[in-house]
Amino acid sequence: MIDTTIFENKTAAYYTLGCKLNFAETSTIGKMLAEAGVRKAREGERADICVINTCSVTELADKKCRQAIRRIHKEHPGAFVVATGCYAQLKPEEVAAIEGVDLVLGAEQKLDILQYINSLQKCGEDEAGRVAVTPSKDIRRFSPSCSADDRTRHFLKVQDGCDYFCSYCTIPFARGRSRNGSIASLVRQAEEVAREGGREIVLTGVNIGDFGKTTGESFLDLIRALDRVEGIERYRISSIEPNLITDEAIDFVAGSRSFMPHFHIPLQSGSDSVLKLMRRRYDTALFRHKIEKIKQVLPEAFIGVDVIVGTRGETAAYFEETRRFLEDLDITQLHVFSYSERPGTMALRIDNPVPPEEKHRRSQVLLELSERKLAAFYEAHIGETARVLVEHTQHGEWMHGFTENYIKVELPYDERLSNEVRSVRLGGWNEDRSALKGEL
Repeated sequence: MIDTTIFENKTAAYYTLGCKLNFAETSTIGKMLAEAGVRKAREGERADICVINTCSVTELADKKCRQAIRRIHKEHPGAFVVATGCYAQLKPEEVAAIEGVDLVLGAEQKLDILQYINSLQKCGEDEAGRVAVTPSKDIRRFSPSCSADDRTRHFLKVQDGCDYFCSYCTIPFARGRSRNGSIASLVRQAEEVAREGGREIVLTGVNIGDFGKTTGESFLDLIRALDRVEGIERYRISSIEPNLITDEAIDFVAGSRSFMPHFHIPLQSGSDSVLKLMRRRYDTALFRHKIEKIKQVLPEAFIGVDVIVGTRGETAAYFEETRRFLEDLDITQLHVFSYSERPGTMALRIDNPVPPEEKHRRSQVLLELSERKLAAFYEAHIGETARVLVEHTQHGEWMHGFTENYIKVELPYDERLSNEVRSVRLGGWNEDRSALKGEL
């Protein structure tokens, strides 16, 4: 039984690192604390409780989490600090050793945050003054989560966990096995977003194409059901594996009412030899087919692609295969990551590590390629008229929005446009070449 008096007149601050899935889960934690009577701390206000949702996708992510925890401890002296998320799940003792941390919650325990805070606040720290560390390796629960960012999008968590165990990745250990909510429950969450005035939902998860493992449903069933939710004008599909985005799903998006011509598909390497070292479940031929299929039915589609450079075993020749493959592919933008060695992964058994300076050089090569492709995509649409969802923004000279195919558009500030879909003529580049100028 939770003693809610412990939470009366308390304030909380929330900090999220990493992916949009983390943001959705932080939102859920915030709602739970709010229901217990905890008010969100205002900017500059010292909080009584600080919740830090961590990331551990790379060694750099771990470092950023440690820095964030130390900074937050200084900004909120005396606050009860809770660390959760992937870094907390994978390295709980390391997180517990950081000054200021009071409670470390893993993936299985984060939904019980009220009970844990309640228990520690009632008992105080134990006699040794040690932090309570609770992560469990047996991760089975699916936590329904939906969050809104500072603009107009909502991020709906439809799936969690991963069964793939790629050689370089720790996500299955941090997130557990693949599991999901039911279509009925996700439709209800989408309907709630519509009632709150939300216009766009991004489907998020760890491996969303694997949707249905725990309910016997399918990803295609899910997007068909969501497409029927009245009030939601736009859906976007976040990162989805190339072997799991079926041709039927692509055809459905092409003919749907509300799913946007926008895909994010991880490639990771354009060399079949490296894909085998990574233990990926497709080859370049399948990946090329998916891109060509999308462009066949949705010629204007925006296609973002993840690539990792400098993995163990990636020779100069293998990297050149990747560069040539990507150069020839009709895609829009690359998200380039340098390989980061993670403890406990099978990749550490692979010979021929790539020196850091060579990883950097390869990243720069692909980033330059990405800039050229993105610029060409934007410039091909100059002079066209497009439907733009204008985002919430603080008062300023300009506000922004995105077309259906994810071109960023800059408009003169007008608060009446926030969260509105308007027809906009696309002009040339804005001053810093981050968006196209728009005219209503």
